[in-house]
Amino acid sequence: MTVALPLEGGCQCGELRYELSAAPMTLYACHCTNCQKQTGSAFVLSTIIPEAAFKFTHGKPGKTTWTSDAGNARYGYYCKDCGARIANGQEGGPPFLSLRAGTFDDTSWVRPAGHIWVKSAQSWIKFDKDDLLCDTQPTDYGPYLERFRSFGLFAA
Repeated sequence: MTVALPLEGGCQCGELRYELSAAPMTLYACHCTNCQKQTGSAFVLSTIIPEAAFKFTHGKPGKTTWTSDAGNARYGYYCKDCGARIANGQEGGPPFLSLRAGTFDDTSWVRPAGHIWVKSAQSWIKFDKDDLLCDTQPTDYGPYLERFRSFGLFAA
């Protein structure tokens, strides 16, 4: 399967829409307590994307801030009508966003390259023996980027 660009997506109610003009760099499952609270679930599926390739095409997002489990000042964009979280970034960090994979219009290609913050994972989560796992925030995303590229989802 080859996924065509641009990718489009939005919030649950449709008031906030976006377009992504570049392929995600990787996709991972985050098990940190912040993601668990933001989603009301055991983990979230996020893509790392270049911020310059992302734009809102309809609606104006709300913005919230918090301190991550790693101690970083983070911000998040969400729909002011339905509350759906769309993307997160880091204040003063690199020019990348964590875009929520479940907000893409087509999620048929979504597959995590690995898992982060597994020390906070719910006890019932079972990892495969070949899964990439990191107890906290990775200092090197290289293996996650490589594994995601190996899926061959986006044309080079």
